[in-house]
Amino acid sequence: MTAARPCSIADALGVVGEKYSLLILREVFLGVHRFDAMVRAIGAPRDILATRLRHLVEAGVLEKVCYNQRPPRYEYRPTSAGRELQGVLHLLRQWGDRHLTDRPPVVFEHSCGAALDPVVACRCCTQPVTPDSLTIRSRIPEWDAATTTR
Repeated sequence: MTAARPCSIADALGVVGEKYSLLILREVFLGVHRFDAMVRAIGAPRDILATRLRHLVEAGVLEKVCYNQRPPRYEYRPTSAGRELQGVLHLLRQWGDRHLTDRPPVVFEHSCGAALDPVVACRCCTQPVTPDSLTIRSRIPEWDAATTTR
């Protein structure tokens, strides 16, 4: 058996690649930080939601913050690493709006007044990223973009 291609996408999916994990992040970014409110908004079974929250805290995506001492009650806030995932969710929402629904259920308005239409752009030149604008350079000698096995 050969080793799988080393990949940061696979590593990231190990942290947030499960449906309820992404929906938890959606709710946190919408301002829902408490467990019971998340259960209602997401519709996940309580045990699964608790497991996903624990995993996101352990992975450093969310932090658990006490808001009541007696009885102890906690809310979940994004860490700096968690906040970086907000753009990923906007891109997933945009894709779903384009390909999976006739009428988007929500529109995000940017501070400029326009409906948010996110693009992935190069930080250096600010040009949008397209498949033909990229060159892949493997940092692992045994692998290149076309290689499927070692």
